[in-house]
Amino acid sequence: MSGHSKWATTKHKKAIIDSRRAKSFAKLIKNIEVAAKMGGADLSGNPTLVDAVQKAKKTSVPNDNIDRAIKRGAGLTGESIDYTTIMYEGYGPNGVALLIECLTDNKNRAAAEVRTLMTRNGGTMADPGSVAYNFARKGVIVVAKTDGLSEDDVLGAVLDAGAEEVTDEGETFEVITEASDMVAARTALQEAGIDYDSADAAFVPSLKVEIDAETARKVFRLIDALEDSDDVQNIYSNFDLTPEVQAELETDE
Repeated sequence: MSGHSKWATTKHKKAIIDSRRAKSFAKLIKNIEVAAKMGGADLSGNPTLVDAVQKAKKTSVPNDNIDRAIKRGAGLTGESIDYTTIMYEGYGPNGVALLIECLTDNKNRAAAEVRTLMTRNGGTMADPGSVAYNFARKGVIVVAKTDGLSEDDVLGAVLDAGAEEVTDEGETFEVITEASDMVAARTALQEAGIDYDSADAAFVPSLKVEIDAETARKVFRLIDALEDSDDVQNIYSNFDLTPEVQAELETDE
């Protein structure tokens, strides 16, 4: 997840584009709807919904939109929510591994769009299982850096709650857990008075590959194109960026 986080951090330093923000809102709302459908509208009994709502609020999704999404997903408005999760595997420039997670109401549309976007932006599709074996399902909790909060503080809060590691990702700390330990770890952070930005079940690469700035630019273009698809919900990759490459990228317009 390290490479993905550094890519996201680099992007977040640029101006927010309204269309990108709208798409982000739509995907966060979709997460809430699915979580409410799976576990009901009661936040106290649905930790997946808690995390989906937390992430939406941190991204400034209006409370009214969040409440409506919970009711829609839980079937309280009479609307039908029917999304299917599909995982596509592929390679970006220079063989960077990609897992592309779609949440869609139309499998054929999602498949065609992902394939087209990959082909047009220097990527290639891969056979099922040929990329996924390099990734493991983990809990990933993102904690924003604040004055006085150290990596040791975060580690001390989550160590007994099943955390595997805490990494410094520049502007954030990232807590990695087994997927089943994520709720316990985020609860431990809250009990220690440490706020977290997001907690997600994600695919983390077992081996990360450092890439140079030129390759990174090509990979970013591909990921940006994929993220513009309404059906693409998450993208996971195995690339890593050295501080020197990150510094070079930050000089780009």
